[in-house]
Amino acid sequence: MTAASPLLPVAQALVRVLASAPQALAAESAPLAQARGRTLAHDLAALRTQPPFNASAMDGYALRAADLAALPARLKLIGASAAGHGFAGSVGPGEAVRIFTGAPVPPGADTVIIQENTTASADSVTILQAEPLGRNIRSAGLDFSQGDVLLARGTRLGPCELALAAAMNHATLSVTRRPRIALLATGDELAQPGETLGPDQIVTSNTFAVGAYAQAAGAEVIDLGIAGDTFAAIEAGIRAARDAGADVLVTLGGASVGDHDLVQTALTKEGMELGFWKIAMRPGKPLMHGRIGDMRILGLPGNPVSAIVCGVLFLIPLIRALAGDPQAGADQTEAAVLGCDLPANDTREDYLRATLWPGAGLPVATPFGRQDSSMLRVLASSHCLVVREPHAPAAKAGEACRIIRLATP
Repeated sequence: MTAASPLLPVAQALVRVLASAPQALAAESAPLAQARGRTLAHDLAALRTQPPFNASAMDGYALRAADLAALPARLKLIGASAAGHGFAGSVGPGEAVRIFTGAPVPPGADTVIIQENTTASADSVTILQAEPLGRNIRSAGLDFSQGDVLLARGTRLGPCELALAAAMNHATLSVTRRPRIALLATGDELAQPGETLGPDQIVTSNTFAVGAYAQAAGAEVIDLGIAGDTFAAIEAGIRAARDAGADVLVTLGGASVGDHDLVQTALTKEGMELGFWKIAMRPGKPLMHGRIGDMRILGLPGNPVSAIVCGVLFLIPLIRALAGDPQAGADQTEAAVLGCDLPANDTREDYLRATLWPGAGLPVATPFGRQDSSMLRVLASSHCLVVREPHAPAAKAGEACRIIRLATP
């Protein structure tokens, strides 16, 4: 795309970014305790039935419902069944077994009466209130049966999915290798936090936010530090990313058209096939995408807000696509209402930093008055981005809008 070409719409840019990850990365084995945030490489089937036996759902007495035809019913106590220590015998006519939650229901018993509806002595129990046949029993296989496929390939593993995998009796899981994301900040003006800064320098901040989002999305992050404004420094950073086996090189800054913006030229010299450069969005117009061999390139703008917004919109979906998530390109927006009036929008899709609070129905999103792409303080105070389509007309407070939540990594 040349400087004179029309700006690429955001939706089309995302399609092209995701198209650079046509299939998931290779699979590897991960212990269950280390699989949070990983993506399943294969369907996962249960190795056992859950529960594996008829289990009591309450503390009480296991018995035959047929013995409760007349109440009160006095039954002989023949033993106890506890979780992990089931009763070895069976329940016959006129008999009952003391039972506890989670314990196996002994053969012959078909109902559990809760202890509140009984009186007991050392060798007998009197049932004061009957229950329907089968009450308070979780039947074997109530949750799932051995062989059931319960977690599909591409599932991102959170706490509940890990609990399910554990109940299915899996100690290790086949997961997609973590995408390796190399971050290369560029610019003579940048210094690391805590360093002594020159009079014309600023502290680099983009790497920390983009890296945190990448890690939260499931990536392994490689920080290549800061490359100065020379071709040699930038080319060294590109080669370091390749040597590290990066799946994606994310450059931060230097993607514009100034005399000191050398990144695109350096990438081209290293063999980059340019996919696109410049998109119709605010903030983030100078976004660049391409590839060098198997390494994808995502050139983010230097302004902190622009870099972070582009990371949310493009880098996170790319990471999830590389990990095999079939929903990587799903719409991130949700409905809300505006908390203030907004003017008509121009030709670029706008992402306004905004607060988000509960409303009478939908949540209320209120954009900040100042939206400069250098203002991290505003972004850190924001809960969401209000998405404004190109040429959107002026809107009033209370009208519908679409938002993207800025979740904490």
